[in-house]
Amino acid sequence: MAREEKKNTRISILGCGWLGLPLAEKFIAEGFSVKGSTTSQEKIPVLAAGGISPFLIAAEKESIVGQMKEFLAGSDVLIIDIPPKLRSENKDDFTAKIKNLVPYIEKSGLAKVLFISSISVYAEDNSAVTETTLPKPATESGRQLLAAEKILQENFNFKTTVLRFGGLIGKDRHPVKHLAGKENLENPESPINMIHLEDCIGIILNIIEKDCFGEVFNAVAPFHPERSVFYTEKAMQMNLALPTFAFDKPSVGKWISGEKTEKVLGYSFIKPQL
Repeated sequence: MAREEKKNTRISILGCGWLGLPLAEKFIAEGFSVKGSTTSQEKIPVLAAGGISPFLIAAEKESIVGQMKEFLAGSDVLIIDIPPKLRSENKDDFTAKIKNLVPYIEKSGLAKVLFISSISVYAEDNSAVTETTLPKPATESGRQLLAAEKILQENFNFKTTVLRFGGLIGKDRHPVKHLAGKENLENPESPINMIHLEDCIGIILNIIEKDCFGEVFNAVAPFHPERSVFYTEKAMQMNLALPTFAFDKPSVGKWISGEKTEKVLGYSFIKPQL
C-alpha cells in the first residue's frame, strides 16, 4: 500500500488499551488517519498527543455510551479490540455489547471490520488446531468471543476478519509474573501458544495493507515448548521464584498453528522465539 493510499485509509480503533494504543501509534507513523476510543477521560489527551482523534466511548450491555456515530463516520476500517472482562466477579455480557455495535456499523456504511478474538474459542483436547478446526470453547470468555465472532461474520453489510491471538506478551506483560513461585501448576507438558505485542501489531498492519477481509487467522508465534520448560526458563531469566508443576496428571492443551497467517499474509514473525 503506497503512502498516498495510507493517507486515504481511515481507521477507527475501538479500544485503545494495551494493544490498541501502540497499534494506533503505529498506524499514525505509517501515514494512516486514525480515530481511537477510550473509556477513560484521563486518556483523551494521551491519544490526542499521539495524533489520534480521541473519542470517549463505552460499549455496555444496554447501549453504547458516547459519540459512536461520529467515531465511525468516514472510516474505512473498524478494529474492535475490547476485552470480554469475564474473569472478575462483575461479569459482562460481552455478546450484548457486540450486538449493540452492529447497528452503528451498518448505518455508518463502513465496509470492513477486524475483530480481535482469542484462541480460547478452541477446545483443550490435545489436538493440533488450524483455522478449519471447529471451535469448542470450554470457558465463558471463549463462548462469548465465539458468539461475538458469529454476530459480525454473519452480517453481510460489512466484511469481518477474525484474528484469534494466543497468549499476549510484551510491554511489561508476561504470564510468568503471575505464575512465579506457585506450586503444582497443571498441564506441565502442554505446548504454549503465545505472541508478542510487536507481532500483534505487525499482523494487523499486514491485514489492512493487503485488504484481507472475510478471513479467520490464528496468530501465535511458531514456538511451542512445554509449559513447564518455558515458564521455568523465563522465571530464571527474570530472577523470579520458580514455579513447580504437577506431573501426576495427564496434561491437557492444544497446539495452535499460525501457518495460514504466515502464508496468506506473507508474514515473518519479529519475535518467533518469544
